[in-house]
Amino acid sequence: MSFVFSDEQRLIQQTVREIARNELVPRSAETDRYGTFPLDSVESLATAGILGMTVPQEYGGPAADDLSFVLAIEEIARACASTALITVTHEAVCRALLVAGNDIQKEIYLPPLTRGEKLGAFAVHEVDSGADACAITTQAVTDGDDYIVNGTKMFITNAGEAEIFLVLVRTDDSNDYQDISLLIIEKDTPGFSLGAKYGKMGLNGISSHELIFKDCRVTKENLLGSEGSGIQTVVKSLISLGFLGAAAISLGLANEALERSIIHARDRVIRGKPIGAHQGIHFLVAEMGVSVDAIRSLLYWTVLKKENPDSNEIIDALKVKLFASELAIEATDKALQVHGGHGYSDGYQRKCLIRVSG
Repeated sequence: MSFVFSDEQRLIQQTVREIARNELVPRSAETDRYGTFPLDSVESLATAGILGMTVPQEYGGPAADDLSFVLAIEEIARACASTALITVTHEAVCRALLVAGNDIQKEIYLPPLTRGEKLGAFAVHEVDSGADACAITTQAVTDGDDYIVNGTKMFITNAGEAEIFLVLVRTDDSNDYQDISLLIIEKDTPGFSLGAKYGKMGLNGISSHELIFKDCRVTKENLLGSEGSGIQTVVKSLISLGFLGAAAISLGLANEALERSIIHARDRVIRGKPIGAHQGIHFLVAEMGVSVDAIRSLLYWTVLKKENPDSNEIIDALKVKLFASELAIEATDKALQVHGGHGYSDGYQRKCLIRVSG
């Protein structure tokens, strides 16, 4: 299988690389240190057409393919992992609207999301469910033409800045996955409020909050897809595309750790000799390079394999996310070893890379 990129894919990669280096990198340290949402960075990506980049042209998007998306996220992650995760989450919201939304929903929500006028968030996780979406307890009870939503969500990326939320709820009491649905809930809906903002080891700019729904009335017109189709929509968007984005973030972090380690090994001189001349450093850098190549190969192959009708894209997406995240942790740990005490100090970014990759 060939990894030869088209002219369009190369153009997207180069465009995002320039934006990342010139506009995202200078802001990334402040984002990580103070936990500020990187609004300027998100606006820069929106102006370049990167938010909602896989959305069809009829809804204002550039209709880029999934490989272009992965290439873009890799470059963003090298500059700022928080901005990369914000972008992946936003794109997953757009994909969910595309695969499950009706014409009216697409016309209302996709254009402002694609232009970056509104930010999207996916609300799945709860205190007692974790990553098991089928274990959620947030309820949406029918009341005429509306649902009354009660419950809480946690660790919701983009929550503090988003205006459009896709919220996973139970529309029946049977405790079956077929009774789980997705609702589109806008930020200013009565009964919907933000709870605590979460402090984290890394990814400090993603504006992660608790969501609280207390007798929140939502019109049935905001049901995304049909009742009971929530899990299928999550699978087709948050997993099928979002997990590829997560793997691309890991690739970007590992690659950046590798490149910075090579530079440091050349520049760091002790007793007149670069530390990169020592065999122990050679071993670390070589192993990091193998990890980066392995992640890239599996990720690109997974994306291209989706075109094969016999592929199991969901299992493949889960595999590559696991593989990429584990190797990224190993690569950033080796980068910390190459940098020694410098990598552990505030004046260097290795510490940030290893916290984010974990």
